[in-house]
Amino acid sequence: MISLQFLATAFVVVIIPGTGVIYTLALGLGQGRRAAIAAAFGCTIGIVPHLAAALLGLAAILHTSALLFAIVKYAGVAYLLYLAYSALRQGGAMAIEPRRTRDTDVRIATRGALINILNPKLSIFFLALLPPFLSGNPEAVTLEMSFLGAVFMALTFVVFVIYGVFAAKARDAILGSERAMRWLNRGVAVVFAGLAGRLALERA
Repeated sequence: MISLQFLATAFVVVIIPGTGVIYTLALGLGQGRRAAIAAAFGCTIGIVPHLAAALLGLAAILHTSALLFAIVKYAGVAYLLYLAYSALRQGGAMAIEPRRTRDTDVRIATRGALINILNPKLSIFFLALLPPFLSGNPEAVTLEMSFLGAVFMALTFVVFVIYGVFAAKARDAILGSERAMRWLNRGVAVVFAGLAGRLALERA
């Protein structure tokens, strides 16, 4: 059931830097390896509701309901803008600082999960990505989509952890330069604000 074509497609999708990758990188730089792993876990868990929506057909409802799509979308926009602001604020959730108390794993993972949960396009994405790789047996659709979704999630977690660990290793060099930290925080804020703007322009 798992083909090389599916693995290649999923890998390309996962490895392209998006909101979850930026979040994981920022946590790795700002709070170290353990925080990056917690961020990767949270972003991965945030996929579950969208996969479930694709399985239950709710993604199609979201796609056809302009109001429901808009509610989820603008909640996501507001959340991304909050993350952008927190990168600029001293002691903020996304701020990269040399001396700060590391957030709890649960808090980091929850923020990561919300990033994906509040992106309505993910449900539609799974509804488009998975069916071409099914066997064609109607009785096995749910099982096969669940399995392919689980593989996608595992790949997401592994790739995000690699990104995060790489960022954590660069942490010492970054924290040694106040100028670098200042520009990184500005950069993270700009990226999240840009992602919020892009999400705001998305249509069902």
